Amino acid sequence: MPAKPRNTLCVMILLLRVLLLVLVLFIVPLAAHALWWAARDDLAPSWRAADWSSAKLLPEASAEPRAIVAIYAARVGRWRGIFAHHSWIVVKEAGAARYTRFDKVGWGSPVRTNGWVPDGRWFGNAPQPILLLQGEEAARLIPKIRAAVASYPFRNGGEYRAWPGPNSNTFVAHVMREVPELDAPLPPTALGKDWLASWIGWTPSHTGIQVSAGGFFGLSVGWVEGIEVNFLGLVAGVDLRRPALKIPAWGRVGVESVTW
Repeated sequence: MPAKPRNTLCVMILLLRVLLLVLVLFIVPLAAHALWWAARDDLAPSWRAADWSSAKLLPEASAEPRAIVAIYAARVGRWRGIFAHHSWIVVKEAGAARYTRFDKVGWGSPVRTNGWVPDGRWFGNAPQPILLLQGEEAARLIPKIRAAVASYPFRNGGEYRAWPGPNSNTFVAHVMREVPELDAPLPPTALGKDWLASWIGWTPSHTGIQVSAGGFFGLSVGWVEGIEVNFLGLVAGVDLRRPALKIPAWGRVGVESVTW
């Protein structure tokens, strides 16, 4: 066989293998989760009708004298919940009478302070704890967290994009990069966490390297984050530190990653 047709055939076979890999790793899990999501009968029909009340994950601030730092993530509303979580940060100084919650949203004040209850449901979906620190360690990190929130570079109107970012999860990932002691990975379904202003950088924990093509495609390898492949915002990967698979749309399956 002449060299040129042979080379063309090899390229076609390689492309077919790549397409098959994408289908198996990303499209099939997404489709399966979409079917499961559509079959649920507990989805809020609208923003106004959704439950935004406390999930009772945190003690009353007045009853807890210690400092607290918490990060939560919850599925977003309606069809977007098929593949995405929204994440936020909560802090409370020692002796404080209330918590402070920080969210990045696409309407109103771009970085919202105390827009919702600290451990509230998001569009009716219960939050998932990502990190909880108490006492001296939390007290030590709170000033750094507040400084990181203030330094977020995409906090102005018009600088929010739901996909691929910068968005709410990009904001939380920024804070975690600025305060790497918050060494807990965001869920693989935290769409936008892999958006970077540059092509390459540290993972949020500073324990590895992340490469990102505008949040559309990317690769992360880190001790805390594990190995993650990003394809159009969908993430597949594996966690070796706390063994688990990361399945597109479904999220993490295995040992919990919560840092207590």
